[in-house]
Amino acid sequence: MTPKDSTKPDYGIDAPNVLRNLFLIGLACLGFAAFGPRAIHIGQVDFLPRPMLIGTGTLLLIEALLFLLYVKIGKFHHRDRMLSLHPWRGDEQVLDVGCGRGLLLAGAAKRLAALNGSGAATGIDIWSNVDMGGNSEGATRHNLQLEGISDRCTLLSVAAQEMPFPDATFDVIVSNLCLHNIYDRETRRQAVQQIARVVKPGGVAILSDYKLTGEYAQQLREAGFLVERQWGNPRYTFPPLRIVVARKGQ
Repeated sequence: MTPKDSTKPDYGIDAPNVLRNLFLIGLACLGFAAFGPRAIHIGQVDFLPRPMLIGTGTLLLIEALLFLLYVKIGKFHHRDRMLSLHPWRGDEQVLDVGCGRGLLLAGAAKRLAALNGSGAATGIDIWSNVDMGGNSEGATRHNLQLEGISDRCTLLSVAAQEMPFPDATFDVIVSNLCLHNIYDRETRRQAVQQIARVVKPGGVAILSDYKLTGEYAQQLREAGFLVERQWGNPRYTFPPLRIVVARKGQ
């Protein structure tokens, strides 16, 4: 469903169930510590749950707040960091794998537009609402319209492991917090192989995730890419993110 009354792009809440559970479980722990029994007697042993519950609840709420900070502010800085890793010309063909509501896709398209080049950006996704709150192709199109770059963008409902593009189609491929959602290792390998296949010689894949980046890096090295990994900025990324920068030889 498209949010027709929205006048500002809305790039959604990442992993909304995770964020909700961090808050709820954290509050539940603190509530039980405040109002529950001070001691639990099991046989001749007394358990004192309060210190553990206070520590656990406080930690979960801190994590929830850090994640919320990333969702509302940090992911925009991280998007800019990722896109800055490529020297843009303006004529690039760009692919965003797991584009969600279009944050990276719009960012790349706006860089192309700012250079008055002939480049274009394509976003693929299966638009899961588990991985992104309010996720839908309609919401993504609405964001692209509000950003003023719809004419430079194409959206396709395609899984990462089933890309329909010819070999060597894209100069730049970007992806953030997508590939770990493919839980089957072999299917995930197929997705990375597809990324390697559709990058042009001399092109780059910039992949960011909070886990499995070593796996992505190794598979791309095996495909002949020159690969480096670097940390995202810890001031605005939670959980901590790593970025794989993989350049394909000419």
